Amino acid sequence: MKTIVVTGATGAQGGAVARHLLAAGWRVRALTRDPAGPAARALARAGAEPVRAELDDAASLAAATEGAYGLFSVQPTVGSPGTPPGFTAEDEVRWGRNVADAAHAAGVEHLVYASLAGAGRHDTEVLPQNTVSKWRVERHLARLGLPATVLRPVSFMENYTGAYHLSGGTVSAAFAADVPQQIMAVDDVGAIAALAFARPGEWIGRTVDLAGDELTPRAIAAAVSAAVGRPLPYVQIPIEVIARAGEEFARAYVWLNERGYRADVAFTRALHPGLMDLRTWLARTGAARIARFLAASPGA
Repeated sequence: MKTIVVTGATGAQGGAVARHLLAAGWRVRALTRDPAGPAARALARAGAEPVRAELDDAASLAAATEGAYGLFSVQPTVGSPGTPPGFTAEDEVRWGRNVADAAHAAGVEHLVYASLAGAGRHDTEVLPQNTVSKWRVERHLARLGLPATVLRPVSFMENYTGAYHLSGGTVSAAFAADVPQQIMAVDDVGAIAALAFARPGEWIGRTVDLAGDELTPRAIAAAVSAAVGRPLPYVQIPIEVIARAGEEFARAYVWLNERGYRADVAFTRALHPGLMDLRTWLARTGAARIARFLAASPGA
């Protein structure tokens, strides 16, 4: 019945972590900008304690972290839903450091940080900015000497449930059609984070890249099509089109096409035998979510 603070608790990763921790019997202090919002109220009904805190407000983080045993830290990246106007990579790094500083000041006994696969290759290759940002937060955790676990998941299967990859009756992205891409169900991040908190002796000091499946975008589109019962062919968006939205977005796609995350799916499954591959995730929750989005978005 120890307390774990969960940042981003009303988001995808934080929400998955909160659910798994509650199921395992932990007390969960769910940090949110709006404790009265619908997502926070849903967490409260599940047994969490919603607490108002801002990642850019060190005082609110200090108050929210006081007396906690553990903390799950995740920050939005550039382009994430809900980020304030003008949000930058420097904001992400500052928010991550603020959370780490609060955990250090409160004497938190175990911090689990959600980074990104590939961050450990910072010294050997040029990485996308969103990966560099998380590596910088990782370095701050190390400088503070925090008892920490770093989880580095790949891209999420949930990206295929809405407008991010579904448009005009297609599955679309700037991925090369026949270059395998690694993906993972966000719920599995929650399960592995809960496992880390449950076994601190095994997990403190560990950094692990995580992936649930590896498929070409063409194969992903075929699996999605079969699951929802309608054809959704894969269409590759030219990198030049992505670059118009931002050079950094284009650079990330080039990196994924040429180098990629390179996490070990078999190793991840050994850590968490219940790990979902794409077809399992589609059968459990993904297909229903995609079907709802397509029904509500005639243009998709």
